[in-house]
Amino acid sequence: MGFLDLFFTATALSMDAFAVALLKGLTLRKARHILTIALFFGGFQALMPFLGWLLGQQWEQVVVAYDHWIAFVLLSLIGGKMIVESLKEDGDSGGSTDTLRFLELLLLSVATSIDALAVGVTFAFLRVDILSAVALIGVTTFTFSASGVVLGRRVGEKMRKKAGIFGGAALILIGVKILVEHLGVL
Repeated sequence: MGFLDLFFTATALSMDAFAVALLKGLTLRKARHILTIALFFGGFQALMPFLGWLLGQQWEQVVVAYDHWIAFVLLSLIGGKMIVESLKEDGDSGGSTDTLRFLELLLLSVATSIDALAVGVTFAFLRVDILSAVALIGVTTFTFSASGVVLGRRVGEKMRKKAGIFGGAALILIGVKILVEHLGVL
């Protein structure tokens, strides 16, 4: 697998993280959250293929059989929670927050990188240089995630009141998309 193939793989793996980072950016006010989200998403997106590579062929069927269900459940729970919290918010805060919850960020990081675990399993079969691959995946996801948060913050300033509801619904839809694609419906 050459550099171009790895770059396209890294870009494809980064798209879910970009979308979720953009949605989180809609409701965040503090600029320091850009780095935190990008580090979490990029770090997990690099860690998961490495773990998949370690699992190798022995566990491929288990990982592929359940990765989409795990992502669907996590994204649906977090999205539902965002919607409920936005509906309960005072009118003046409009769903924006100044805090980034560790558990939520951890779950989002896992949910957006679970497919990278399966990719890592295939890396073991293809004899990919795993250190180069995970570095490229991590840096690419970091970049896309940071860009997503920045873009989300800019858009969120204009639609702050509905951002939490929109973001939660979008997370649920991303989870449904992942599930439907893996089940072969689309």
